Amino acid sequence: MNSVINFIELDNRVISATYRNLMVRAKVVLVELASGVQLSNPVTTISSPLPVGSLRIRLPDSVKAGTYYLMALNAHGMPAARSADFRID
Repeated sequence: MNSVINFIELDNRVISATYRNLMVRAKVVLVELASGVQLSNPVTTISSPLPVGSLRIRLPDSVKAGTYYLMALNAHGMPAARSADFRID
């Protein structure tokens, strides 16, 4: 089963994304591309029992400008899917 997370847009510091084949308790985190550092905030947990859906992530002011991607982690904390890179200005 291939998990997928698709970055859709960034508007007013809110990220919209869709996902497929992510299970309940999977986490979606923001990762800085240059350093590979996973940000501790924001973290979104998938709570829907359906393996497909969409999510919206509000970015806190602490997130600096740069290039990032979304990483989906399974319930064991292992990478399950990665979005395309996107820029936060």
